[in-house]
Amino acid sequence: MGHIATILLLGSGELGREFVISAKRLGARVIACDAYDDAPAMQLADAREVFPMLDGAALGAAAEKHRPDLIVPEIEAIRTEALAELEQAGFAVVPSARAAQLTMNRDAIRDLAAGELGLVTSRYGYAESLAEAQEVAARVGYPLVMKPVMSSSGKGQSKVDTPEALEAAWDYAVANMRGDRARVICEEFIAFDYEITLLTVRHAGGISFCPPIGHRQERGDYRESWQPAAMSAAALARAQDMAAKVVTALQGEGRGWGLYGVEFFVRGEEVIFSELSPRPHDTGMVTLISQDLTEFDLHARAILGLPVPESIAARPAASAVILADRDSADFAFAGLDEALAIGTTDLRLFGKPTTRPYRRMGVALARGEDVAGALADAKAAAAKVRLIYR
Repeated sequence: MGHIATILLLGSGELGREFVISAKRLGARVIACDAYDDAPAMQLADAREVFPMLDGAALGAAAEKHRPDLIVPEIEAIRTEALAELEQAGFAVVPSARAAQLTMNRDAIRDLAAGELGLVTSRYGYAESLAEAQEVAARVGYPLVMKPVMSSSGKGQSKVDTPEALEAAWDYAVANMRGDRARVICEEFIAFDYEITLLTVRHAGGISFCPPIGHRQERGDYRESWQPAAMSAAALARAQDMAAKVVTALQGEGRGWGLYGVEFFVRGEEVIFSELSPRPHDTGMVTLISQDLTEFDLHARAILGLPVPESIAARPAASAVILADRDSADFAFAGLDEALAIGTTDLRLFGKPTTRPYRRMGVALARGEDVAGALADAKAAAAKVRLIYR
């Protein structure tokens, strides 16, 4: 395609905001869509459309109205049947409608990874009732992790240590699932040494990998990430091989170009596939300071058919999130001067119009002589930024 393209962005949060910046630097025109007005990406886009991403008719109407060269999902909760219909009608979905459909459902992507591709995963099974969950748990063993097959940001996920705790975990998963599908995955709890995100870029010239990103989670959501994560050459090669297989399998009818966040557990030299997002990843916010080309730059280049480097390097760096602690539509930030006085730090405040408990409102970024120093500075900077509620 020509390098000036019209992009329909589905989901306009902080990841979409950074993507809009990268895409517009390459001359793209972006229409940002989300369920609420004034979302972060909308503030920087050329146009906006406000509708629920699960409304297939509204999604189709937006595509017909704007006739985009590319439809780019930024979130999981999208009516993927509508994406498949649009792809069949000739629209280009990034990276493909197949990728969006499979990754929106944990059961589909797990079955692809473990069943079709033979990747190493934890033991797992599915359940559509408490009785089925009890049967699966007896087979998988305790402790286990129960998750809705459709959810986002860790919602509905819990660790289950004993049979007595299973019913509460089932109720929690069903209460926090997305859609009307009461189905969970019960998987073996992996006592991993660490977990990584391997940003994998599929582009016109082949497949490129960013250095691995380590991260820490709470409540199913990331709190800090750092790059490069230390791992052996053998373990990294295994992760890259598995990532290449799964992103290639997700091509479907589309070109399959774009950046994927592929998550792995690592235990010694053993690498275990966990999950995949066919779009920039929240832990990849660290690339805003660690890499010359951020994950958003790489995603934009790949989907526009522009060159992506074969080898991507990263400086020791880290990110730490800035969270809200209450509901408010009238707030301000303080402490930015103190945060930016720490080491080699930077901030990204996302421009979200409202707060709620644990909502991610920004991220502190830091470089250092090593990852440990960068992480300490990023956490210290994040702690200095305060939300003032009025």
